[in-house]
Amino acid sequence: MNQPSSAVQAPAPGARPGVWKSIAIIGVLFFIFGFITWLNGTLIPFLKLACELSDSEALLVTFAFYMAYFFLALPSSRILKLTGFKKGMSLGLLIMAVGALTFIPAAVTRSFGLFLSGLFVQGMGLALLQTASNPYVSIVGPIESAARRISIMGICNKVAGALGQLILSAIVLKGAEALKNRLDAAGNAEVREQLLAELAGRVIGPYLVMAGVLVLLAVMIRLSPLPEIDTDGDDSGQGGGAATSILQFPHLLLGALCIFVYVGAEVMAGDVIGPYGQKLGLSLDITKYLTSATLASMLVGYLLGIVLIPRVISQQTALKFSAVVGLVFATIAYVTSGLTSIAFIALLGLANAPMWPAIFPLGIKGLGRFTKTGSAILIMGIAGGAVIPQFWSRVLMGKLHVPAQSAFFWTTVPCYVYILFYAVVGHRARRR
Repeated sequence: MNQPSSAVQAPAPGARPGVWKSIAIIGVLFFIFGFITWLNGTLIPFLKLACELSDSEALLVTFAFYMAYFFLALPSSRILKLTGFKKGMSLGLLIMAVGALTFIPAAVTRSFGLFLSGLFVQGMGLALLQTASNPYVSIVGPIESAARRISIMGICNKVAGALGQLILSAIVLKGAEALKNRLDAAGNAEVREQLLAELAGRVIGPYLVMAGVLVLLAVMIRLSPLPEIDTDGDDSGQGGGAATSILQFPHLLLGALCIFVYVGAEVMAGDVIGPYGQKLGLSLDITKYLTSATLASMLVGYLLGIVLIPRVISQQTALKFSAVVGLVFATIAYVTSGLTSIAFIALLGLANAPMWPAIFPLGIKGLGRFTKTGSAILIMGIAGGAVIPQFWSRVLMGKLHVPAQSAFFWTTVPCYVYILFYAVVGHRARRR
Protein backbone atom coordinates (compact mmCIF):
# COMPACT_ATOMS: atom_id res chain seq x y z
CA MET A 1 0.00 0.00 0.00
CA ASN A 2 1.49 3.35 -1.01
CA GLN A 3 1.87 5.89 1.77
CA PRO A 4 0.72 9.50 1.38
CA SER A 5 3.11 11.83 -0.38
CA SER A 6 3.90 13.49 2.97
CA ALA A 7 5.32 10.23 4.33
CA VAL A 8 8.91 10.12 5.40
CA GLN A 9 11.16 7.13 5.90
CA ALA A 10 11.66 5.89 9.44
CA PRO A 11 14.72 7.78 10.59
CA ALA A 12 18.18 6.46 11.00
CA PRO A 13 19.96 7.26 14.28
CA GLY A 14 19.96 11.00 14.83
CA ALA A 15 16.86 13.05 15.49
CA ARG A 16 15.01 14.55 12.55
CA PRO A 17 14.04 18.22 12.45
CA GLY A 18 10.64 18.71 14.04
CA VAL A 19 10.89 15.52 16.09
CA TRP A 20 10.02 17.33 19.34
CA LYS A 21 6.93 18.88 17.77
CA SER A 22 5.77 15.38 16.83
CA ILE A 23 6.56 14.12 20.33
CA ALA A 24 4.50 16.96 21.84
CA ILE A 25 1.47 16.01 19.74
CA ILE A 26 1.83 12.33 20.63
CA GLY A 27 2.22 13.41 24.27
CA VAL A 28 -1.31 14.84 24.13
CA LEU A 29 -2.55 11.44 22.94
CA PHE A 30 -0.75 9.65 25.76
CA PHE A 31 -2.40 12.08 28.18
CA ILE A 32 -5.75 10.92 26.82
CA PHE A 33 -4.70 7.25 27.09
CA GLY A 34 -3.87 7.73 30.74
CA PHE A 35 -6.94 9.77 31.61
CA ILE A 36 -9.31 7.13 30.24
CA THR A 37 -7.38 3.94 31.05
CA TRP A 38 -6.84 4.68 34.73
CA LEU A 39 -10.48 5.60 35.30
CA ASN A 40 -10.99 1.84 35.65
CA GLY A 41 -9.61 2.05 39.18
CA THR A 42 -12.60 4.26 40.04
CA LEU A 43 -15.14 2.46 37.87
CA ILE A 44 -14.55 -0.88 39.62
CA PRO A 45 -15.85 0.23 43.06
CA PHE A 46 -18.38 2.59 41.46
CA LEU A 47 -20.02 -0.09 39.32
CA LYS A 48 -19.81 -2.59 42.14
CA LEU A 49 -22.06 -0.25 44.14
CA ALA A 50 -24.28 1.08 41.35
CA CYS A 51 -24.92 -2.29 39.68
CA GLU A 52 -24.77 -4.38 42.89
CA LEU A 53 -21.91 -6.64 41.81
CA SER A 54 -19.60 -9.13 43.47
CA ASP A 55 -15.85 -8.49 43.52
CA SER A 56 -15.26 -10.85 40.59
CA GLU A 57 -18.05 -9.27 38.55
CA ALA A 58 -16.70 -5.77 39.20
CA LEU A 59 -13.29 -6.83 37.83
CA LEU A 60 -14.99 -7.52 34.49
CA VAL A 61 -14.41 -3.77 34.03
CA THR A 62 -10.74 -4.46 33.34
CA PHE A 63 -11.62 -7.62 31.38
CA ALA A 64 -13.92 -5.82 28.91
CA PHE A 65 -11.55 -2.88 28.52
CA TYR A 66 -8.30 -4.77 27.97
CA MET A 67 -9.70 -7.63 25.86
CA ALA A 68 -10.54 -5.04 23.21
CA TYR A 69 -6.81 -4.74 22.58
CA PHE A 70 -6.54 -8.47 21.86
CA PHE A 71 -9.34 -8.47 19.29
CA LEU A 72 -8.67 -5.10 17.68
CA ALA A 73 -4.88 -4.80 17.55
CA LEU A 74 -4.28 -6.75 14.32
CA PRO A 75 -7.27 -5.17 12.52
CA SER A 76 -5.85 -1.84 13.70
CA SER A 77 -2.58 -2.53 11.87
CA ARG A 78 -4.54 -3.14 8.67
CA ILE A 79 -6.51 0.07 9.19
CA LEU A 80 -3.25 1.98 9.63
CA LYS A 81 -1.92 0.61 6.35
CA LEU A 82 -4.97 2.15 4.67
CA THR A 83 -5.16 5.42 6.59
CA GLY A 84 -1.60 6.13 7.71
CA PHE A 85 -0.69 7.01 11.29
CA LYS A 86 -2.36 10.43 11.57
CA LYS A 87 -5.79 9.55 10.16
CA GLY A 88 -5.74 6.34 12.19
CA MET A 89 -5.13 8.26 15.41
CA SER A 90 -8.00 10.61 14.62
CA LEU A 91 -10.31 7.66 13.93
CA GLY A 92 -9.30 6.05 17.23
CA LEU A 93 -10.31 9.18 19.14
CA LEU A 94 -13.74 9.20 17.46
CA ILE A 95 -14.30 5.54 18.39
CA MET A 96 -13.42 6.36 21.98
CA ALA A 97 -16.00 9.17 21.93
CA VAL A 98 -18.66 6.64 20.91
CA GLY A 99 -17.63 4.46 23.86
CA ALA A 100 -17.93 7.43 26.24
CA LEU A 101 -21.43 8.22 24.94
CA THR A 102 -22.49 4.61 25.58
CA PHE A 103 -22.15 5.36 29.30
CA ILE A 104 -25.21 7.62 29.13
CA PRO A 105 -27.84 4.93 28.32
CA ALA A 106 -25.89 2.55 30.57
CA ALA A 107 -26.30 4.96 33.50
CA VAL A 108 -29.97 5.64 32.76
CA THR A 109 -30.83 1.93 32.67
CA ARG A 110 -28.18 0.94 35.24
CA SER A 111 -27.13 -1.80 32.84
CA PHE A 112 -23.77 -3.38 33.64
CA GLY A 113 -23.75 -4.97 30.18
CA LEU A 114 -23.99 -1.55 28.53
CA PHE A 115 -21.23 -0.19 30.76
CA LEU A 116 -19.02 -3.09 29.68
CA SER A 117 -19.93 -2.43 26.04
CA GLY A 118 -18.88 1.20 26.40
CA LEU A 119 -15.59 0.13 27.96
CA PHE A 120 -14.98 -2.36 25.14
CA VAL A 121 -15.63 0.32 22.51
CA GLN A 122 -13.24 2.68 24.30
CA GLY A 123 -10.69 -0.12 24.31
CA MET A 124 -11.22 -0.51 20.56
CA GLY A 125 -10.35 3.12 19.98
CA LEU A 126 -7.36 2.90 22.28
CA ALA A 127 -6.13 -0.23 20.47
CA LEU A 128 -6.02 1.75 17.24
CA LEU A 129 -4.37 4.72 18.92
CA GLN A 130 -1.77 2.62 20.72
CA THR A 131 -0.97 0.56 17.62
CA ALA A 132 -0.18 3.83 15.84
CA SER A 133 1.39 5.96 18.55
CA ASN A 134 3.73 3.49 20.27
CA PRO A 135 5.79 2.56 17.19
CA TYR A 136 5.58 6.19 16.07
CA VAL A 137 7.27 7.52 19.18
CA SER A 138 9.73 4.60 19.11
CA ILE A 139 10.98 5.24 15.56
CA VAL A 140 10.49 8.99 15.21
CA GLY A 141 14.00 9.30 16.68
CA PRO A 142 16.94 6.98 17.37
CA ILE A 143 15.79 3.54 18.56
CA GLU A 144 18.54 3.57 21.23
CA SER A 145 16.81 6.46 23.01
CA ALA A 146 13.26 5.22 22.40
CA ALA A 147 12.84 4.29 26.06
CA ARG A 148 13.55 7.90 27.01
CA ARG A 149 10.87 9.21 24.64
CA ILE A 150 8.37 6.59 25.81
CA SER A 151 9.17 7.55 29.40
CA ILE A 152 8.17 11.13 28.54
CA MET A 153 4.94 9.72 27.12
CA GLY A 154 4.54 7.72 30.32
CA ILE A 155 4.67 10.88 32.40
CA CYS A 156 1.88 12.37 30.28
CA ASN A 157 -0.03 9.12 30.70
CA LYS A 158 0.32 8.79 34.45
CA VAL A 159 -0.22 12.48 35.28
CA ALA A 160 -3.47 12.26 33.34
CA GLY A 161 -4.34 8.97 35.04
CA ALA A 162 -3.82 10.38 38.52
CA LEU A 163 -5.84 13.51 37.70
CA GLY A 164 -8.62 11.54 36.03
CA GLN A 165 -8.89 9.07 38.88
CA LEU A 166 -9.00 11.82 41.51
CA ILE A 167 -11.54 13.88 39.57
CA LEU A 168 -13.89 11.00 38.77
CA SER A 169 -13.62 9.58 42.31
CA ALA A 170 -14.53 12.98 43.77
CA ILE A 171 -17.61 13.13 41.53
CA VAL A 172 -19.01 9.60 41.39
CA LEU A 173 -17.76 8.19 44.71
CA LYS A 174 -18.39 11.24 46.89
CA GLY A 175 -19.51 9.99 50.31
CA ALA A 176 -19.20 6.42 49.03
CA GLU A 177 -18.90 4.70 52.42
CA ALA A 178 -21.92 6.57 53.80
CA LEU A 179 -23.92 5.73 50.68
CA LYS A 180 -22.93 2.07 50.98
CA ASN A 181 -24.18 2.07 54.57
CA ARG A 182 -27.47 3.71 53.51
CA LEU A 183 -27.94 1.06 50.82
CA ASP A 184 -27.26 -1.72 53.31
CA ALA A 185 -29.77 -0.21 55.74
CA ALA A 186 -32.46 0.55 53.14
CA GLY A 187 -35.41 -1.73 53.83
CA ASN A 188 -37.67 -0.19 51.17
CA ALA A 189 -36.93 -1.46 47.65
CA GLU A 190 -38.16 1.79 46.10
CA VAL A 191 -35.82 3.90 48.25
CA ARG A 192 -32.93 1.58 47.44
CA GLU A 193 -33.64 1.82 43.70
CA GLN A 194 -33.79 5.61 43.92
CA LEU A 195 -30.40 5.75 45.67
CA LEU A 196 -28.84 3.45 43.05
CA ALA A 197 -30.32 5.43 40.16
CA GLU A 198 -28.96 8.67 41.62
CA LEU A 199 -25.52 7.07 42.02
CA ALA A 200 -25.46 5.68 38.47
CA GLY A 201 -26.45 9.07 37.06
CA ARG A 202 -23.30 10.67 38.43
CA VAL A 203 -21.24 9.43 35.47
CA ILE A 204 -23.40 11.09 32.79
CA GLY A 205 -21.88 14.58 33.07
CA PRO A 206 -18.21 13.50 33.11
CA TYR A 207 -18.63 11.14 30.15
CA LEU A 208 -20.53 13.73 28.09
CA VAL A 209 -17.64 16.13 28.59
CA MET A 210 -15.16 13.36 27.75
CA ALA A 211 -16.95 12.58 24.48
CA GLY A 212 -16.87 16.23 23.45
CA VAL A 213 -13.16 16.57 24.22
CA LEU A 214 -12.36 13.39 22.26
CA VAL A 215 -14.20 14.65 19.17
CA LEU A 216 -12.39 17.99 19.39
CA LEU A 217 -9.01 16.23 19.69
CA ALA A 218 -9.82 14.00 16.72
CA VAL A 219 -10.31 17.09 14.56
CA MET A 220 -7.15 18.72 15.93
CA ILE A 221 -5.00 15.63 15.26
CA ARG A 222 -6.40 15.35 11.74
CA LEU A 223 -5.45 18.98 11.01
CA SER A 224 -2.09 18.83 12.84
CA PRO A 225 1.33 18.93 11.10
CA LEU A 226 2.14 15.43 12.39
CA PRO A 227 4.18 13.76 9.60
CA GLU A 228 3.69 10.23 8.33
CA ILE A 229 6.47 7.68 8.86
CA ASP A 230 6.84 5.06 6.17
CA THR A 231 7.73 1.82 7.94
CA ASP A 232 6.59 -0.34 5.02
CA GLY A 233 9.60 0.74 3.05
CA ASP A 234 12.07 0.39 5.93
CA ASP A 235 14.26 -2.70 5.59
CA SER A 236 16.98 -1.53 7.92
CA GLY A 237 18.29 -3.25 11.02
CA GLN A 238 17.71 -6.96 10.71
CA GLY A 239 16.52 -6.68 7.16
CA GLY A 240 12.79 -6.95 7.62
CA GLY A 241 12.39 -7.04 3.86
CA ALA A 242 14.18 -10.40 3.68
CA ALA A 243 11.66 -12.01 6.02
CA THR A 244 8.49 -13.60 4.69
CA SER A 245 6.49 -13.84 7.95
CA ILE A 246 6.15 -11.94 11.19
CA LEU A 247 6.58 -15.30 12.95
CA GLN A 248 10.23 -15.26 11.92
CA PHE A 249 10.97 -12.72 14.67
CA PRO A 250 11.06 -14.67 17.99
CA HIS A 251 12.07 -11.60 20.01
CA LEU A 252 8.76 -10.02 18.95
CA LEU A 253 6.65 -13.00 20.03
CA LEU A 254 8.47 -13.30 23.34
CA GLY A 255 8.01 -9.53 23.72
CA ALA A 256 4.25 -9.85 23.23
CA LEU A 257 4.12 -12.34 26.10
CA CYS A 258 6.27 -9.95 28.13
CA ILE A 259 3.77 -7.14 27.47
CA PHE A 260 0.99 -9.55 28.53
CA VAL A 261 2.48 -10.27 31.96
CA TYR A 262 3.72 -6.70 32.43
CA VAL A 263 0.29 -5.14 31.83
CA GLY A 264 -1.25 -7.76 34.09
CA ALA A 265 1.17 -6.81 36.87
CA GLU A 266 0.56 -3.11 36.24
CA VAL A 267 -3.22 -3.50 36.45
CA MET A 268 -2.85 -5.56 39.63
CA ALA A 269 -0.86 -2.73 41.23
CA GLY A 270 -2.99 0.07 39.77
CA ASP A 271 -6.61 -1.03 39.46
CA VAL A 272 -6.75 -4.01 41.84
CA ILE A 273 -5.06 -2.17 44.72
CA GLY A 274 -8.48 -0.75 45.70
CA PRO A 275 -10.25 -4.13 46.06
CA TYR A 276 -7.07 -5.46 47.72
CA GLY A 277 -7.20 -2.65 50.28
CA GLN A 278 -10.83 -3.43 51.02
CA LYS A 279 -9.93 -7.09 51.54
CA LEU A 280 -7.41 -5.89 54.14
CA GLY A 281 -10.10 -3.88 55.93
CA LEU A 282 -9.80 -0.31 54.58
CA SER A 283 -12.94 1.72 53.89
CA LEU A 284 -14.10 2.64 50.39
CA ASP A 285 -13.50 6.33 51.14
CA ILE A 286 -9.78 5.52 51.41
CA THR A 287 -9.37 2.76 48.83
CA LYS A 288 -10.94 4.86 46.05
CA TYR A 289 -7.74 6.96 45.99
CA LEU A 290 -5.18 4.14 46.13
CA THR A 291 -4.77 3.96 42.35
CA SER A 292 -3.42 7.51 42.44
CA ALA A 293 -0.72 6.37 44.90
CA THR A 294 0.43 3.73 42.41
CA LEU A 295 0.42 6.29 39.59
CA ALA A 296 2.48 8.70 41.70
CA SER A 297 5.16 6.06 42.18
CA MET A 298 5.08 5.35 38.45
CA LEU A 299 5.73 9.02 37.77
CA VAL A 300 8.92 8.80 39.83
CA GLY A 301 9.93 5.75 37.79
CA TYR A 302 9.38 7.56 34.50
CA LEU A 303 11.41 10.56 35.66
CA LEU A 304 14.27 8.23 36.57
CA GLY A 305 13.97 6.64 33.12
CA ILE A 306 14.27 10.00 31.38
CA VAL A 307 17.39 10.87 33.39
CA LEU A 308 19.12 7.49 33.21
CA ILE A 309 18.15 5.92 29.84
CA PRO A 310 20.26 5.66 27.72
CA ARG A 311 22.86 7.99 29.27
CA VAL A 312 23.64 5.86 32.31
CA ILE A 313 21.99 2.48 31.70
CA SER A 314 20.62 0.74 28.63
CA GLN A 315 16.98 -0.19 28.03
CA GLN A 316 17.82 -3.84 28.73
CA THR A 317 19.55 -3.04 32.03
CA ALA A 318 16.64 -0.87 33.14
CA LEU A 319 14.26 -3.75 32.41
CA LYS A 320 16.39 -6.22 34.42
CA PHE A 321 16.57 -3.87 37.39
CA SER A 322 12.83 -3.14 37.27
CA ALA A 323 11.97 -6.85 37.25
CA VAL A 324 14.16 -7.47 40.30
CA VAL A 325 12.63 -4.50 42.15
CA GLY A 326 9.17 -5.82 41.29
CA LEU A 327 10.03 -9.23 42.77
CA VAL A 328 11.37 -7.62 45.95
CA PHE A 329 8.40 -5.27 46.45
CA ALA A 330 5.83 -8.01 45.74
CA THR A 331 7.56 -10.22 48.31
CA ILE A 332 7.59 -7.46 50.94
CA ALA A 333 3.88 -6.81 50.30
CA TYR A 334 3.31 -10.53 50.95
CA VAL A 335 5.28 -10.83 54.20
CA THR A 336 3.95 -7.58 55.74
CA SER A 337 0.36 -6.56 56.54
CA GLY A 338 -2.07 -3.66 56.56
CA LEU A 339 -0.91 -0.29 55.29
CA THR A 340 2.67 -1.49 54.86
CA SER A 341 1.57 -4.19 52.46
CA ILE A 342 -0.60 -1.74 50.53
CA ALA A 343 2.24 0.80 50.40
CA PHE A 344 4.56 -1.73 48.72
CA ILE A 345 1.89 -2.61 46.20
CA ALA A 346 1.64 1.09 45.37
CA LEU A 347 5.44 1.15 45.10
CA LEU A 348 5.23 -1.55 42.44
CA GLY A 349 4.42 1.40 40.19
CA LEU A 350 8.05 2.46 40.58
CA ALA A 351 9.18 -0.95 39.30
CA ASN A 352 6.58 -1.09 36.54
CA ALA A 353 7.25 2.37 35.07
CA PRO A 354 10.41 1.57 33.05
CA MET A 355 9.01 -1.70 31.68
CA TRP A 356 6.80 -0.62 28.78
CA PRO A 357 9.37 1.96 27.58
CA ALA A 358 11.97 -0.85 27.45
CA ILE A 359 9.89 -3.80 26.23
CA PHE A 360 8.18 -2.08 23.29
CA PRO A 361 11.27 -0.82 21.42
CA LEU A 362 13.08 -4.11 22.13
CA GLY A 363 10.11 -5.97 20.67
CA ILE A 364 9.83 -3.99 17.41
CA LYS A 365 13.56 -3.54 16.84
CA GLY A 366 14.62 -4.59 13.36
CA LEU A 367 11.12 -5.42 12.05
CA GLY A 368 11.36 -3.04 9.08
CA ARG A 369 8.26 -3.37 6.89
CA PHE A 370 6.68 -5.60 9.57
CA THR A 371 6.69 -2.77 12.14
CA LYS A 372 2.93 -2.06 12.00
CA THR A 373 2.02 -5.73 12.31
CA GLY A 374 4.64 -6.28 15.01
CA SER A 375 3.31 -3.31 16.93
CA ALA A 376 -0.19 -4.77 16.72
CA ILE A 377 1.01 -8.12 18.10
CA LEU A 378 2.67 -6.33 21.03
CA ILE A 379 -0.52 -4.33 21.62
CA MET A 380 -2.46 -7.61 21.74
CA GLY A 381 -0.39 -8.42 24.81
CA ILE A 382 -2.27 -5.67 26.67
CA ALA A 383 -4.96 -8.34 27.13
CA GLY A 384 -2.92 -9.40 30.15
CA GLY A 385 -4.72 -6.59 31.95
CA ALA A 386 -7.96 -8.51 31.33
CA VAL A 387 -6.82 -12.03 32.16
CA ILE A 388 -4.42 -11.74 35.10
CA PRO A 389 -6.76 -9.87 37.52
CA GLN A 390 -9.41 -12.51 36.77
CA PHE A 391 -6.88 -15.20 37.70
CA TRP A 392 -6.37 -13.43 41.04
CA SER A 393 -10.07 -13.00 41.72
CA ARG A 394 -11.87 -15.96 40.16
CA VAL A 395 -9.24 -18.73 40.23
CA LEU A 396 -7.03 -18.18 43.26
CA MET A 397 -9.51 -16.51 45.61
CA GLY A 398 -12.76 -17.77 44.09
CA LYS A 399 -12.11 -21.44 43.28
CA LEU A 400 -9.01 -22.21 45.35
CA HIS A 401 -9.98 -19.96 48.29
CA VAL A 402 -6.46 -18.52 48.59
CA PRO A 403 -6.34 -15.42 50.89
CA ALA A 404 -6.17 -12.12 49.01
CA GLN A 405 -2.61 -11.32 50.08
CA SER A 406 -1.20 -14.72 49.11
CA ALA A 407 -3.18 -14.69 45.87
CA PHE A 408 -1.68 -11.33 44.96
CA PHE A 409 1.84 -12.69 45.53
CA TRP A 410 1.30 -15.81 43.41
CA THR A 411 -0.29 -13.74 40.65
CA THR A 412 2.39 -11.06 40.31
CA VAL A 413 5.67 -12.85 41.10
CA PRO A 414 5.55 -15.15 38.01
CA CYS A 415 4.98 -12.01 35.91
CA TYR A 416 8.17 -10.39 37.17
CA VAL A 417 10.13 -13.63 36.74
CA TYR A 418 9.20 -13.76 33.06
CA ILE A 419 9.98 -10.06 32.58
CA LEU A 420 13.43 -10.74 34.02
CA PHE A 421 13.85 -13.64 31.56
CA TYR A 422 12.97 -11.38 28.62
CA ALA A 423 15.37 -8.70 29.82
CA VAL A 424 18.24 -11.18 30.13
CA VAL A 425 17.59 -13.68 27.33
CA GLY A 426 14.32 -13.23 25.46
CA HIS A 427 15.01 -9.96 23.68
CA ARG A 428 18.20 -11.46 22.20
CA ALA A 429 16.30 -14.16 20.29
CA ARG A 430 16.81 -12.92 16.74
CA ARG A 431 15.88 -14.28 13.33
CA ARG A 432 18.70 -16.40 11.93
